[in-house]
Amino acid sequence: MDGVRKTFDEWAQNGKAESMETEHGKNVLKFLKTVSFDNPFTFLDVGCGNGWVIRKIAKEESCKKSIGIDKSKKMIMQSQKKIESQKEEFFHTDIESMDYKGKFDYIFSMESLYYADSIEVALNRIYKLLKPGGQFFCGTDFYSDNKATTRWRDIMKIQMHLHSKKEWKGFFHKAGFYVKTKQVKDTTNTKKWKREMGTLFIIGTKPEK
Repeated sequence: MDGVRKTFDEWAQNGKAESMETEHGKNVLKFLKTVSFDNPFTFLDVGCGNGWVIRKIAKEESCKKSIGIDKSKKMIMQSQKKIESQKEEFFHTDIESMDYKGKFDYIFSMESLYYADSIEVALNRIYKLLKPGGQFFCGTDFYSDNKATTRWRDIMKIQMHLHSKKEWKGFFHKAGFYVKTKQVKDTTNTKKWKREMGTLFIIGTKPEK
């Protein structure tokens, strides 16, 4: 079993899944409020943890299907226990090997893409899974411009790809996306980096043609 899967299986059992929801919730919800979910849409969360984003998105009236995937089987078991509507589905898989016939309007990932064996392979797969004009929202607190979080890799002792904001944009361009970025800060947080740097969201839009 790889280190990432093992770590998140442990986190699913020791309450860390809930603490991740608390830790990331404010900035994620702030970001999602900037997205207009007016038209009927389908949504995929890559590295969904206990499924909290999926449950929130499924409450949107125009949401047709909200799917979460995670490489941790125990995280998926947790999320399946919390299902609140028929719109929600959860699968134990990673993005590189996800076998899915449909395409999505939106794909989301918070603090998970840098665990992939290859960010380029994962991004290419995400690009293929999006409809033309679809968007991928990739959130990360772990990027080299944010000096306070760069030590996480040494603490976690598992594979984590550390890149700068500029490098992240380069990966998205290379995969074929139009790219924008947004810094979402938590101005009342006790942690200085959350107030000053915050979460980096890389927004990739797949061209219409």
